[in-house]
Amino acid sequence: MSDQNEYAELDWRDGKIPVATRFDDPYFSLENGIAETAHVFLAGNGLPERFSAGFHIAELGFGTGLNLLCAWKAWEESGHTTPLRYTSFEAFPMAPQDIAQAQAAWPELALYAQRFARLWDHGVGRLECGTLQAEIVAGDARETLPRWAGTADAWFLDGFSPAKNPELWGADLMAEVARHTVQGGSFATYTAAGHVRRALASGGFAVTRTKGYGRKRHMTRGFLATG
Repeated sequence: MSDQNEYAELDWRDGKIPVATRFDDPYFSLENGIAETAHVFLAGNGLPERFSAGFHIAELGFGTGLNLLCAWKAWEESGHTTPLRYTSFEAFPMAPQDIAQAQAAWPELALYAQRFARLWDHGVGRLECGTLQAEIVAGDARETLPRWAGTADAWFLDGFSPAKNPELWGADLMAEVARHTVQGGSFATYTAAGHVRRALASGGFAVTRTKGYGRKRHMTRGFLATG
């Protein structure tokens, strides 16, 4: 990352769970972050079943990198040897030492965390490591996403809660998510907030509210209508 980017300011719960002081929100589930990612973002996008060569995941809110690590692991365990493409938009990237501390909470992802750390410590936006081609785009997504030339097969919408971070859930930005999605592509998010669902539907997604993870009753998923 560029030295000009502002690192996230954190508090820690039990030394394991980072909480963004700016948004007063934890970065991942207090129950089981890996299980939440598997339920919301992987299964919510029909993954790993939809994986194919050249598959591209895009994300709003990189955070600790948990979603990337889980997707990368699922990609390799599905037998893919070509790179998974992954683009994430993050306004306040975590400092290398903080992201390493957060990822240490998941020993089952240690192999992937170690490979990731060697790249993240170099402070670069593009991360390439065999079966992964990732880019972490620093800055306000309302500015960076409209300029992005790519399109995604699946979106992980993982910003902090809409009540605490409304900038990442506005109608204009959700329209940009749709504009940067391939026909038949998908999104999934932990939130079921009505204004978010309406914004995604207005962008062209067929939106479904479904069972959430853990104590959350509902989440949202959808596919971009074809034709």
